[in-house]
Amino acid sequence: MQTILNDALLQRGYKVAVRPWELNIIGIRHNTSIPNVFNDSINLLFTDNTGKQVAFSWRATTDPGTYWLRNPSNEQGTAILKPGQYPGSHGLGMHRGKYLALVQIKPVTVIRDFNRDGKPDYNSGREQTGLFGINIHRALANGTTKYIDQYSAGCQVFSNADDFSVFLQLAERHRALYNNSFTYTLLSGLPDGSLPLFDGDGKSIIKKN
Repeated sequence: MQTILNDALLQRGYKVAVRPWELNIIGIRHNTSIPNVFNDSINLLFTDNTGKQVAFSWRATTDPGTYWLRNPSNEQGTAILKPGQYPGSHGLGMHRGKYLALVQIKPVTVIRDFNRDGKPDYNSGREQTGLFGINIHRALANGTTKYIDQYSAGCQVFSNADDFSVFLQLAERHRALYNNSFTYTLLSGLPDGSLPLFDGDGKSIIKKN
């Protein structure tokens, strides 16, 4: 897993953080888009105090839910984060004033899906760069959420609350060492065989090896 993530970043010319406990936060958008289902992943790649590279992978979505795709809150269309690396794009803060998450603090580029068909349109031809509240947060406060529904209007969202708690613990360690600045990278187009695997009930499988 570590090699796959590391190589995917380097092959695209992206920066790889190598200092101890400095997080590479990597979203992977699955090649098969299934509306309203958590079939993507959010991954962490970092080096521990011994110099060993560690990887985590959690079930998530990098796409908006069907509700917001059909009912855009922005007249230009619903935001879908464009694949790319966004240096210092996020920091620990309150998601909608409710709970701790990674919130957007620097511009990112989004694709505006404006056709209201309930399916993500990655090629609408309408892009915007700016501050849109593309946060990294959880769905339900407890357990695993099966459907995206209104939990994402463009945010990157964990399906499992416990997974998100582990993610936050590691993010707080990063902040203590490197200030409140996190780079988020969204990848797409990885070979299917290299993508993280999850069970059929929507429960995430953490990989650490």
